[in-house]
Amino acid sequence: MSTHTSENRPTARYSVLSSAKEIADTLRETAIERDLKGGTALAERQLLRESGLLNTIIPTALGGLGEDWKTMLQIVQLFSQVDSSIGHLYGFQHLILATIDLFGTEKQRDHYYKKTVDEKLFWGNALNPLDKGTTAVIDTDGNYRFNGKKGFSSGSSDSDMLLVSGFLNDKITIGMTPSAAEGIDIKNDWNNFGQRQTDSGTVIFDNLILKKEQILLDPGPLGNVRATLRSCLAQLILIYIYIGIAEGALQEAKNYTVVQTRAWHTAGVNTPQEDPYILANYGNLWLSLQTSLSLAKQAAETFQQQWNMHDKITIKQRGKVALDIALAKVQAIRTGLEITNKMFDVTGSRATNGSARLDRYWRNLRTHSLHDPVDYKIKELGEWFLNDKIPEPGFYS
Repeated sequence: MSTHTSENRPTARYSVLSSAKEIADTLRETAIERDLKGGTALAERQLLRESGLLNTIIPTALGGLGEDWKTMLQIVQLFSQVDSSIGHLYGFQHLILATIDLFGTEKQRDHYYKKTVDEKLFWGNALNPLDKGTTAVIDTDGNYRFNGKKGFSSGSSDSDMLLVSGFLNDKITIGMTPSAAEGIDIKNDWNNFGQRQTDSGTVIFDNLILKKEQILLDPGPLGNVRATLRSCLAQLILIYIYIGIAEGALQEAKNYTVVQTRAWHTAGVNTPQEDPYILANYGNLWLSLQTSLSLAKQAAETFQQQWNMHDKITIKQRGKVALDIALAKVQAIRTGLEITNKMFDVTGSRATNGSARLDRYWRNLRTHSLHDPVDYKIKELGEWFLNDKIPEPGFYS
């Protein structure tokens, strides 16, 4: 792409975002067709692989782009405006990279970050901490053997590396392995009505062997305050997927209204742009979106500030991150569902034609917003307001 250096990576921050916008424009061309088809997004993942954007947050000293989390989240948002499956895959690539940093040693981080850059690796996720169907044992040679299966393994198909987990004596154990390793069977069985190209099917482990250096033990999963930022980042990525979907839906509704929609015959106006009810609906939807954007930006800023604290972050500061994220997530879901539902009130009956597939925005948001119950985020906010209690760190808070 024109904004890349000879090493095939963007030269500065403006070029990183420019590259992302170019890719988003390319994704837009086939988004409807691919939503209908489902299956894996192999060609689109290859586009990301060659762009260098899989290395967005990897430090420049290790060959990456050295961007901050706010920039990465902007790119999730950009992709999700046109194709939230790709926004999901891109975001989870960086969630996995963050997991290696937060749960493992500096040596592990540097090794896998450099390997990711040098080999243009795409990571898949087979962690799913709530799924206890996978066990891990340590054999006589000190190796870890994983057996069982994981559902909702986002990005597993067509991946080069997998983040995996199993329960060792009721304690979650997380490791890293090539996706093609012996003992891994990746099923292309993802068939949900939304997020149709996130490759989030089932992964089966049959005596998968990982060496100790492939296991994230220091400090380990949620092993210290800094490590608990992993779940905050996961929630932030979801928020920016939802925001992107809402923006994309509202923009497409606007385009449809201007070109296709007719003024109602009793409105007394010639165009839908003059219809007072259509104007009021758009005003309310735009207002909701601006509120969500503001809260999301604040949450991302708080997260970045505390990430920059490194090991100096306190549990109270971490709690402020979680509260800002809970607030932004609740609002993002409410706004997204409002827009993806009400958009048909401002576009009219013709907008339900199957060729437009405007329903994909609602299907994608509805599918993804069930990742973990939003009611528990509202409960966290109530606990803070009424009882001055910050959220307890976990894999989902």
